[in-house]
Amino acid sequence: MARPTKAELAAAHGRGIQDVIAPGLRVLFCGINPGLHSGATGHHFAHPGNRFWPALYRSGFTPRRLTADEQEELLDYGLGITNLVNRTTARADELSTEELRAGGEDLVRKVLEYRPRWLAVVGITAYRAAFGRPKAAVGPQEEQVGATNVWLLPNPSGLNAHWTPATLAEEFARLRAASS
Repeated sequence: MARPTKAELAAAHGRGIQDVIAPGLRVLFCGINPGLHSGATGHHFAHPGNRFWPALYRSGFTPRRLTADEQEELLDYGLGITNLVNRTTARADELSTEELRAGGEDLVRKVLEYRPRWLAVVGITAYRAAFGRPKAAVGPQEEQVGATNVWLLPNPSGLNAHWTPATLAEEFARLRAASS
């Protein structure tokens, strides 16, 4: 996948991208919102520094490391991707609390329609704002969306230095074991 130019990145601001989703998934991963690389390419977690794809592989969700442009292959493994807010920004902190709350409502509707076994929200701070759960922590949550279990994962952005590639993979592996 070619890297977007500066002009392509600038033009991507405010765009949305398509979900990778189907009924009855094992896990539906939910990012915060698409970044500029994702908006420019149309692929989730497309920034070269994002650790989502390596974490999926290292945790055993996929048999090899997929790239963002292979995102549709996730469906073959019972996995999908959506976002809380489908508006491309340079940084997640450009989103308002109101946008996150509205995105949470949209996410609930989507989960009730598609009925994945697990919803894995990738980004604790955004989840807390979207669902009014200020003390939510990484791991399985007591709350469900319909019959769907909820798991919080750390943000795999390279900017989230608190989580190393190894510890991200460990947390993803905990979800994989629970969802098997």
